[in-house]
Amino acid sequence: MMHDAAPAYGLWSLVIVNSAVFILFAYTFFKPQTSRDWRSFGAFSAFLVALFVEMYGFPLTIYFLSGWLQSRYPNIDWFSHDAGHLLEMVFGWKTNPHAGPFHVLSFILIGAGFLLIAAAWRVLYDAQQTRSLATSGPYSYVRHPQYVGFVLVMFGFLLQWPTILTLAMFPVLTVMYVKLARDEEQDARAEFGDAYAKYAAEVPAFIPHLGRLLGRNTPRDYRHG
Repeated sequence: MMHDAAPAYGLWSLVIVNSAVFILFAYTFFKPQTSRDWRSFGAFSAFLVALFVEMYGFPLTIYFLSGWLQSRYPNIDWFSHDAGHLLEMVFGWKTNPHAGPFHVLSFILIGAGFLLIAAAWRVLYDAQQTRSLATSGPYSYVRHPQYVGFVLVMFGFLLQWPTILTLAMFPVLTVMYVKLARDEEQDARAEFGDAYAKYAAEVPAFIPHLGRLLGRNTPRDYRHG
């Protein structure tokens, strides 16, 4: 059975510190400027706060599911911190859950998401300074790499520490990002016209073409046809 000597929850200082650190970390990568940017960043921040409240503050998901979990997995102390890694526990990972496959994959997705957001912001910032179309770097693979990055980070956290609230928030926020992306595309079409139409015809919105990922084709300069 799992028993932690230290308290697993009620650690509200850790909720505040972790929320602040990750929100500031995301801010340095994303650097929101427009109202649309702030909406997407605010929704992402709310997701992080909800996550860390359950991770260190109050385990609402474990509380609701405790009866079912205890009956199905009686040898686990479900109110220990390690048990919050639900996927590792349910699939029978017997050692430290922080070294479990879902936890490791979550770190890969979270890191990849933040790197994608950062790389995309640099390209977008340079394009904004010259009032040109962003088509290089991550923008040569997908038209909305920053939103893809946010989704990767959120999905990574879901694998690491799934909760009822964040599971409910994830599809809502994903749909919101898709809508924001469509709104941005309308603005881009109005500003860049045929150049953006050609770019959108060849570069997918969110999921890159396999051939492009494997380097089988190279990006064009859509700004000049």
